Amino acid sequence: MPDTPQIGLVERLVRNDRAIVILAVIVIVVLAGIYTVTGVGMNMSALDMTDISKPIGAPMQMGKAVNWTASYAALIALMWWVMMIAMMTPSAAPALLLFTALKRHGNDKQNAVYYSGLFLAGYLIIWAAFSIIATSLQWGLETLGLISGTMMTVSSRLLAGFILLCAGLYQLSELKNACLKHCRSPAYFLSENNRAGALGAFTMGVHHGVYCLGCCWALMALLFVGGIMNLYWIVGLALYVLAEKMLPFGAIISRVSGVILIFTGTYVIFSTLL
Repeated sequence: MPDTPQIGLVERLVRNDRAIVILAVIVIVVLAGIYTVTGVGMNMSALDMTDISKPIGAPMQMGKAVNWTASYAALIALMWWVMMIAMMTPSAAPALLLFTALKRHGNDKQNAVYYSGLFLAGYLIIWAAFSIIATSLQWGLETLGLISGTMMTVSSRLLAGFILLCAGLYQLSELKNACLKHCRSPAYFLSENNRAGALGAFTMGVHHGVYCLGCCWALMALLFVGGIMNLYWIVGLALYVLAEKMLPFGAIISRVSGVILIFTGTYVIFSTLL
């Protein structure tokens, strides 16, 4: 009988695993958002960069060139990753909560919250990989003089138009459609790919992250056009991703945005060449 109070506490925590997971997601998103807005370690905060942002492809003449080093590249990769956490975690919340419910009613109900953390970790690892690739691309484009080092925005209208056009074409592709269907139906994925144990939870998170990356990588590439730390683009894209994945007509939104991006990219390209 002396262990009864402790058992009661554990049982109450297990019953509230959904609330715990929701709270954890909120804390992660808020902290990532604060880090992104304040621009920790950067020359300017996201608020500063947003305030002096330029139109698409406009030349950026202010600020001195950035000296790329291994430590600076690591800082930029961290910036990308934290930004992706803030932008993508909300759209992953439904899958995470369904996963928690699945574990709660299975044989591992005592570890539901722990496994949910591993699922989220696996999901975010994929976006960490994307962040490393994005940093490498940013480094390369900046070396070629196609990105403003200070403002982190494409300085070539031709390249900006090409990115818009490619993003629009991808929005209309079958691969995008397949990945979006998965992201819009996490229950099917979880039921078909359920795995036991800690490794299984992490692997499922990685698997879900791959689909999510396949759905959204081209949209995230638009940050090069609008400004990697432009809050209008960051918030706008995050809200768009939520709408695309959660609204009943999300698939239509994806198609419509693809057409708009194609027309916009084509216009920017031809207006530059003519």
